[in-house]
Amino acid sequence: MFIQRYQLMFRPLSIFIGTRYISAKRRNRFISFISMTSMIGLALGVLAMIVVLSIMNGFQREMRIRVLGIVPHAIIIGVNPINDWRPVAKAALKNLQVTAAVPFTQIDGMFSYRGMMQPIEISGVDPAQESTVSNVVQHIVRGKLEDLKPGEFGVVISDITARRFRLNIGDKLIFIVPEISTVLGGIVPHLQRLSVVGIFDVSTELYGSIALINIADAAVMRHWQSGQVQSVRLALKDIYLAPKVSRDIVARLGTGYMSDDWTHTQNSLFSAMKMEKTMIGLLLLMIIVVAAFNIIATLSMVVNDKSTDIAVLCTIGATPRQIMAIFMVQGTVIGTVGVLIGSLLGVITALNLSQLESWLESVTGQHIFSSGVYLVSNLPSELQGSDVLLICTVGFVLSFIATIYPAYIAAKIEPAHALRYF
Repeated sequence: MFIQRYQLMFRPLSIFIGTRYISAKRRNRFISFISMTSMIGLALGVLAMIVVLSIMNGFQREMRIRVLGIVPHAIIIGVNPINDWRPVAKAALKNLQVTAAVPFTQIDGMFSYRGMMQPIEISGVDPAQESTVSNVVQHIVRGKLEDLKPGEFGVVISDITARRFRLNIGDKLIFIVPEISTVLGGIVPHLQRLSVVGIFDVSTELYGSIALINIADAAVMRHWQSGQVQSVRLALKDIYLAPKVSRDIVARLGTGYMSDDWTHTQNSLFSAMKMEKTMIGLLLLMIIVVAAFNIIATLSMVVNDKSTDIAVLCTIGATPRQIMAIFMVQGTVIGTVGVLIGSLLGVITALNLSQLESWLESVTGQHIFSSGVYLVSNLPSELQGSDVLLICTVGFVLSFIATIYPAYIAAKIEPAHALRYF
C-alpha cells in the first residue's frame, strides 16, 4: 500500500529510486568508477563511429565527384559508327533521369615523347558541350578546353602525364594507335602527332592516363567520315540507376546499339569502399558492445551492493517488476547519457574535421594526406543524419538490453535471505 500511495503522490518508484542510485554517493566507490567508465566507453564508441563513418562518406563523395565527374555515367554505343548522334541523344533525353547527352569517342593507345612511353585513353569530346557531362573543365589548370579545335589535333592531358614527360603548353608528342591491316595481314601502328593545348589536375593517379581531343579529330584518327562518332555519353541524376536507364534507352532504340555504364568500369572501386565502410563500422561497434558489457558488470555490482535495500522494498510492497524497473532505469540512464554525449561530440568533430586537419598540419609541419600517395589530398567528411540516428539507436538498444539480466537477478532476491545478516 505504501508503494501505491507514493506513486500516486509523487512519481513512479522505479524512476525515482533508479535515478537516485546514479547520483547517490555509494559506500563502494569502485562501482561509481565502473559506472563512469561505462558511460565514457559508450560516448567514445559513438564518437568514433560517427567520425569514422563521416570520413568514409566523405571519401565516397570525393571519389564520386572526382572519378564519376570524369568518366561517363553511361554511354550508348553503336555497333557501327553512329552517323548522326543527335537522334540517339534526343531519345536518351526522353528519360527523366538523363540530364545531358553528348557525342563521345574513345581511343586506346600509347603516348610517345623523347623515347618515353605511356598507355593512354583518349576521349574525343565536343568542347562546347563537355561541361554538361563532365567537370574536367573545372580542373583545367593551364590552357582551355575550347582550344581543342577540329583539324588542329590538340590534346588536353593530365598534370600527371605532363610531369612524367615534362610537357608544357605547345609541346608535341606522338599518339600511337594499333590498327588491323588487311593488306599487311596483321596489326600495324598508326602514328598521330598531337599538340598539348591544356593540362587538367584531378589530384589522383587513378585517372592520370586520360586525355581529351576534339571529337572531329577522333573521327579522323579512326578513319571515319566527318560527323561519325562511336557513342553518346549520358549524365544522370542518380548514378546508381545507370544500368537500368542505359538498358531502357537501348531497348527503345532497337538493334544496332549497346550500353555500358560506370558500374562495369568502376564498380570494383566503389564496392571495395562500401565494404570497407561496413567492416570498419562493425569493428567500431565492438567498442559500444564492450561498454554495454560494462553496464552489465556495473548493475550486477549495484544489485549485490543494494541487496538489503531491495529486500526492504519488497517487504513494504514493491513487486518484482518494480524492482526490475529500478535497475533497468539506472542502466538505461547511464547508456542514454553516454550515447548523447558521444553523439554530440561526434557531430561537432565531424563538422570541424577540416579545421582539425589544418591545425595538425600546422603543428607537425607535414601534410597528412599527400596527393602523390592518396587518391584525395585532404581529409573529407560528410555527416549523414541517417548514420547518426542508426548509431544512437544501436547504442540505446544495447544499453537497454544490457540492463535486463542484472535487473532480473535483482527481482529474484529473497527478502528473508538478504535480511538474514542485516
